[in-house]
Amino acid sequence: MWAAGCQRVTFDAGHLPSGMYLVRMSASDFQATGKMLLLK
Repeated sequence: MWAAGCQRVTFDAGHLPSGMYLVRMSASDFQATGKMLLLK
């Protein structure tokens, strides 16, 4: 289990095309969805 606070995740998009992606984050009772724009 990770400690509370800021966390960092490495995302390798080398195999993905440019575009809009949805990012879903969840931890315990927390859930959030956001947009991510990938430009190559």
